[in-house]
Amino acid sequence: MKTSVLVSFLFLFLSCHAQKQTVDVLVIGGGIGGTAAGIQSARAGARTLIMEEGPWLGGMLSAAGVSAIDGNHELPSGLWGEFRERIYAYYGGPSKVATGWVSNTQFEPHVADSILKAMAGREKNLRVMHGYRLVSVDVSNGKVTGAAFRDLKGGKTLRVQARQIIDATELGDAMAMAKLPYDLGMEAGSVTGETVGVNETNDIVQDLTYVAILKDYGTGRDCTIAKPAGYDPREFDGSNTSYYKDTTRKKPNVDAKKMLDYGRLPNDKYMLNWPIFGNDIYMNIVEMSPEQRLAELEKAKQVTLRFVYFIQHDLGFRHLGLTDDEFPTTDRLALMPYHREGRRLKGVIRYNMQQIANPFAQELYRTGISVGDYPIDHHHKKNPRAPQQLEFYPVPSFNIPLGALIPEKAEGIIVAEKGISVTNVANGTTRLQPVVLVTGQAAGMLAALAATSGRQAREVGVREIQSSLLKAGAYIMPYNDVKPSHPHFMAIQRIGATGILKGKPTPHNWANQTWFYPDSLVNVQAFIKDLQDFYQRDFSIPGDRLTHSAATVLIRSLGGPSLPKPADGDRFITRAEFASLLDIHLHPFDVPVDHSGKLKKGKTPE
Repeated sequence: MKTSVLVSFLFLFLSCHAQKQTVDVLVIGGGIGGTAAGIQSARAGARTLIMEEGPWLGGMLSAAGVSAIDGNHELPSGLWGEFRERIYAYYGGPSKVATGWVSNTQFEPHVADSILKAMAGREKNLRVMHGYRLVSVDVSNGKVTGAAFRDLKGGKTLRVQARQIIDATELGDAMAMAKLPYDLGMEAGSVTGETVGVNETNDIVQDLTYVAILKDYGTGRDCTIAKPAGYDPREFDGSNTSYYKDTTRKKPNVDAKKMLDYGRLPNDKYMLNWPIFGNDIYMNIVEMSPEQRLAELEKAKQVTLRFVYFIQHDLGFRHLGLTDDEFPTTDRLALMPYHREGRRLKGVIRYNMQQIANPFAQELYRTGISVGDYPIDHHHKKNPRAPQQLEFYPVPSFNIPLGALIPEKAEGIIVAEKGISVTNVANGTTRLQPVVLVTGQAAGMLAALAATSGRQAREVGVREIQSSLLKAGAYIMPYNDVKPSHPHFMAIQRIGATGILKGKPTPHNWANQTWFYPDSLVNVQAFIKDLQDFYQRDFSIPGDRLTHSAATVLIRSLGGPSLPKPADGDRFITRAEFASLLDIHLHPFDVPVDHSGKLKKGKTPE
């Protein structure tokens, strides 16, 4: 074949089998973090594209079937609060979705997918493309510039160029293809400083789960599936007190009915995501190819099918069958597994357990861009090699630092979903659905601000991204007692992020807390210490409580305006009122901080 003919043939071939698109922000993955990122990016004015391999949006809380929300009930931040309100509207209010004992908000997976698609569909700057698998990431001189995807139906390749890319894949596949440094598995305490009994670095990840949804088809119906190969009820012995024969196993504290009610959903459905001798399974498939993963995941599906058969045959719930109106799959199982953990970016900041447990011992809390309140919860019961003591380690509510989304050195890419820069231990709480959702929202805002202004993500100021998130209704401080409806919500969030009025972190069961106490009076001694830390100078304020008159004098002494003498000057001022005065007249939030939360050199207020 002549050279000219060969070149013409190759050009024609590439034209037919490759397509190109250019956008401001490319979101790789339409899980809950990626969907939130795409919506927020579009709302911030960036031309945004979400590329998702599967047919649904929402990842773990829809396609993976984990539609019982863990945490953030008292922290309705940003898009999480918006999504929840739409769930409430669909079912008829909060009481209609408090159907199981594991969660205050439970819903059918397909409803979540529909709501998220409707939210995404309203954004004129957002396009979503389903059925495309990531095959490569383009990197030039240390900057990620685009990615290539294969159409799973037609086989064609689509190349997308973008100013900013968000890795919102479940396992961190884009960061791996871009050769970004990352961690996988557990770090020893000697590496992280975490004192939770992890003595050696290893490659252990959390157990995953292939969720099934059962539906009550009515008394007298027998929906029992065919007996799975290799079935032995002893596999699930100890999952509940109704089947507890091997007393060497830890005695369960729930009977069969309560085990099922754990994940009871509206419309008489039950989510099967049970870790105690249930359908969790240990497998580390992160570094496998997509084809290898699919093959290995058949084992996870079989565990779940055996668990379904156990519930029907041995526990007697024959009227509960695999739902026929949820997942568009031939086996009626979820569209994807519930991955609790994958690769974790090595970022500008590595967020660890100490920073979560004792946030005000350092300045990192000042850089928060998303919030969570769930305990550190690790699933390792199916892997005897793994430490077993990491279940519900107590922490207060917390905020995730901006630097955890940004790579140490690479440009053009940031990370959302479960792949942010946290330790393995910290991943046990940052991985939960609402936390990933609001972290994704922050990633979308960061990417949009960078892309539309021609900057890199690390060049966007902490306060700039926080201000934009606050305007979008998101929290940057995890105060459970100051809701967005509070008249001083924005001021309290901003002043809280300066540290001038610190909150009180409190571990509390499944819903941890940090209290601002907006109606409490200002404790002068505690306030003086916070003020000195911020202004780097000594203060002397008489008394134990601050009056309105003393507050106006203090504001003037700090460079603020001369305020009129208050009519009720002798009345003690509340923390909320004082936060508002500080915010309005001194603007301490405007003092920039770096990614570690330290005041930028030369920017300390006078």
